[in-house]
Amino acid sequence: MTIIDTHLHLIYLKKFAYPWLDSVPSINRQFTAESYFAEAEKLGIEAALHIEVDVAEDQIEAETRFMTRVHPKVIGAVASGRPENADFAEWLEVANIVGGVKGLRRILHTMPNELSHTPLFAENIRRLADHDLAFDLCIRADQLLAVGKPLVEKCPKVQFVLDHCGIPDIASGKFESWRDAITELARLPNLACKVSGLIAYGGPNPTAAMLKPYVEHAISSFGWDRVVWGSDHPVCRLTANLATWVATTHDLIAGASADEKSQLLRENARRIYRLN
Repeated sequence: MTIIDTHLHLIYLKKFAYPWLDSVPSINRQFTAESYFAEAEKLGIEAALHIEVDVAEDQIEAETRFMTRVHPKVIGAVASGRPENADFAEWLEVANIVGGVKGLRRILHTMPNELSHTPLFAENIRRLADHDLAFDLCIRADQLLAVGKPLVEKCPKVQFVLDHCGIPDIASGKFESWRDAITELARLPNLACKVSGLIAYGGPNPTAAMLKPYVEHAISSFGWDRVVWGSDHPVCRLTANLATWVATTHDLIAGASADEKSQLLRENARRIYRLN
């Protein structure tokens, strides 16, 4: 069964500055579209959505323009943005002209909770609905109810996608608080969940058995029609690799029907991100 990867990061060190990569030396190198698809096509991945890589702020537009044209099988991009800024509406107009932008993301898991609590932040996120753009919600497990819930509630016409199932602390086994927060968040109809990145949170030797409770709860909470799959390449390489994460995913959903697998791995991505 073919796959659309909804969470691909490409790193072009000769073109862009990624300040955060200085603290992650193992992936602080080139990861091009060509090298990704040389590996991904063998695993059944037919296309991918590029997710912004938190480049230096003055390079956001340049990264967006580049990634929307980087490779024929990169069929869209989730661009970076700063909804806390007064000029955010202007950036949305630029992104619309660029073409190929399917959503916006503002990294929140490394930011103070208060950043997203301002009236301006919510006002700017609500603008996404007029542009048919989704918002990727990248927050930690302890921010699910403090950041995620109020923002999604304030923007009912915007399609949100929760990255990495809310970044649960799998290695530490902190399941219950994450589980309860996911159950509550899943009641919000404009929020979908991305099954991505989990293999990077399971410690040095993650196994399907470790990840299974998290994947099963996320899917049972959101339902098969509100989940998408993502590799989080190359971040997944911190503990495994792309082939291992794809194989682990197939193990985790082995008992699902063909239609359910298709929804998670491909069809929901087309609908939620309006992919061609």
